[in-house]
Amino acid sequence: MYQKILVAYNGSPESRLALEECLRLSPSSSSQIHLLVVVSPPPYLLVGEFAAAAVLSVEEGLAAEREKMEKELEAGASFLIAGGLAVTRHLEVGEPVAVIEELAHQLQVELVIVGHSRQKPLALRWWRGSTDTLLVGKLRCSLLVASGPH
Repeated sequence: MYQKILVAYNGSPESRLALEECLRLSPSSSSQIHLLVVVSPPPYLLVGEFAAAAVLSVEEGLAAEREKMEKELEAGASFLIAGGLAVTRHLEVGEPVAVIEELAHQLQVELVIVGHSRQKPLALRWWRGSTDTLLVGKLRCSLLVASGPH
């Protein structure tokens, strides 16, 4: 049985599947469940005299995204707690794959659970890479990819 589990969640239906898979594993009461929500900085472009306005806009956008993701973190934690699990919450800012990889290594988790979207076109998954595909080569632990029916 896994003793340290990291569940990546962002409020999407696919990441909700990751929460459900965590419950289906029926971790023991001694298991450490870590719930991670990543705030992704909005992409921006700084151009000449618009740099100050762009930076202010990015900071406002990041603050709004952080507030939204804090709510998602609490919703995800409430779901797992209602299922009888003790949860440690993590809210991080950055690129999701890098943050998941770093936190998994730092916490020495044995299993990472992520959701997978079948809705994204195959060409887009192939070109950009999906989070779960990118994580396979980066993690030093097991990876469970939760996916719903077609």
